[in-house]
Amino acid sequence: MGTIIAPSVLSADFGNLQRDCEMINNSEAGWFHVDVMDGVFVPNISFGFPVMNVLKKHAKKTLDVHLMIVDPDRYIQRFAEHGANILTVHYEACTHLHRSIAEIKKHGMKAGVALNPHTPVSMLEDIIADCDLALVMSVNPGFGGQAFIQNTYRKVHALKDLILQKNANTLIEVDGGVSEHNASELARAGADVLVAGNAVFATSYPIDTIAALHKTANS
Repeated sequence: MGTIIAPSVLSADFGNLQRDCEMINNSEAGWFHVDVMDGVFVPNISFGFPVMNVLKKHAKKTLDVHLMIVDPDRYIQRFAEHGANILTVHYEACTHLHRSIAEIKKHGMKAGVALNPHTPVSMLEDIIADCDLALVMSVNPGFGGQAFIQNTYRKVHALKDLILQKNANTLIEVDGGVSEHNASELARAGADVLVAGNAVFATSYPIDTIAALHKTANS
């Protein structure tokens, strides 16, 4: 499996969301990345279940949902009902992370855990084998368009080492500041999935940008 490009629909044109969904469907992207923010865990609010319904209707690829919210356990079942294929919760938001991961899987989704930039990879040592995906935030969560944090490369390397050490099958995802300038190096470090928002949707021809990202990451 090559490196997957997952455009973040948070950066899409919400006045033309069906059009942008169809663009992603027809592109070399492998997943849709869906950022859900509550204004509490992060200083911004994105969208909820009405938009999930639109994505469920029009998206023909994996819906990779990233919950940047407090107490995510309250909504696990509802995100399953609204089409999420992968549900990622934050290590920092879960008091009983093992329970949260088990609950996500019980509802038929793959389970991911995200780490904020300040959280060390070692925090996942006892849970990594239970995770389908580990998401490394390469910016502080909450807003698009931030500068990529250079320490991310070291964290991806460390996470890859941990996954191999535990003989796990966990995918590594990187979210924040991803572009053609760092996609290749992130893939070499061990990233399996690259989330790109502004780098895709701020361009004149997003479908070509996705193709270029995919080529760069897999070259």
